[in-house]
Amino acid sequence: MHLDELDIRIIDLLQRDGRATQLELSRSVGLSQPAVAERIRKLEERGVITGYSARVDAAKLGKDITAFIGVSIEHPKYFENFAKKVLALPDVLECHRVAGQDSYILKVKTANTKTLDSLLVETLRTIAGVTRTQTTIVLSSIKEDTHVRVPPEQQHKGE
Repeated sequence: MHLDELDIRIIDLLQRDGRATQLELSRSVGLSQPAVAERIRKLEERGVITGYSARVDAAKLGKDITAFIGVSIEHPKYFENFAKKVLALPDVLECHRVAGQDSYILKVKTANTKTLDSLLVETLRTIAGVTRTQTTIVLSSIKEDTHVRVPPEQQHKGE
C-alpha cells in the first residue's frame, strides 16, 4: 500500500492528537481542509486508520493491576471458541495468538488481585481447551505507546 509523505504526516499527527481538527491538520501539512478531509477518508476506507479513541489512566478508573497472561490451548480446534470467549471479557485489552510455549498472550487491566484471580480461575481456566495459564503482573510501566511509526521503505511501496 502506497503512503506518500503527506499521508504519513497526517497519520503521525492524528496518532499524536486524535482530536486535532482538519483545519489544524491542513495548516500542519500545507494542504487545504477539504484535501486533508479526503486523504483521511481514503486512509479510513483503506483500513490504515481503524478508529479513534482517548487514552486513559486505568488506575484512576479503578484498574490497578496490569498483567500479561500466557494461555496454552491443547489443540487448534479450540482456538475459535477461545477467541469468542475472550472478546466478551472487558478486562482483557489485548489478545494475540503467538508462536512458542503459549497459544495466546493476553494483556489485562483489572481492579485488584481478587478480580485477577477470578478471571484466571473462574473464567480463563474454565474455557474448553485451556490447559495452562502463566501470569506476569506488571510492577511499573516504563513505556506504553500506541503510536505506530511508518518505516521509510513503506512510503515507497506500491499497492
